Amino acid sequence: MSSTHAKLDHAHHFNSADHEFAAGKIGMWLFLVTEIMLFSGLFVGYGIFHYIYPEMFREAHHELNKVLGSINTIVLLSSSLTMALAINAIQRDKPELAKKMLAFTFLCACTFLCIKFFEYSHKFHEGLLPGKFYSNTELKAPNAALFFSFYFVMTGIHGIHVLIGMACIAWIYIRVNRGDFDSHHYNAVEFVGLYWHIVDLVWIFLFPLLYLVV
Repeated sequence: MSSTHAKLDHAHHFNSADHEFAAGKIGMWLFLVTEIMLFSGLFVGYGIFHYIYPEMFREAHHELNKVLGSINTIVLLSSSLTMALAINAIQRDKPELAKKMLAFTFLCACTFLCIKFFEYSHKFHEGLLPGKFYSNTELKAPNAALFFSFYFVMTGIHGIHVLIGMACIAWIYIRVNRGDFDSHHYNAVEFVGLYWHIVDLVWIFLFPLLYLVV
């Protein structure tokens, strides 16, 4: 009986469930560090060009919709809360509550991407595009295409991470629904939660950098 329980608790190549969790958490943090390094490079590049063209960045950022950006910030902060509540529900053996929190988190992610779609559509319509695709004639700031290059690259990469997070949340929801997790086995839920919190944290930096240029 104890052998069967051990197999259910952890993979055969780990000494115990705690060993498996510790190894998984280290691996997850190493992965998240690479994600932080990716965005850090973009932040540094943004900072350098903002220093070179401060007036252009200030003028160009007024073309971004601060209201929609603020709403998206609230949406992602709410999703971080519900993700944390989902993990807590699993830890307390409350799968139904966990499913509700995961569903709400997924809905928040969908809302974020829908708002981003409308923002992108407006930029395409106004010709506020990156690099050689820039065609706007109303914005007088020179090199404005550079600002929108950073905008689309940074928010685009972030949006891809949101999509990946949604896929992971859906996978976790399916597994919660079939009873794969309980208060003794919830590693995957916590790891997806860590990833989602990093995605939200990146947006917390992107929002003031792009929408609140000073």
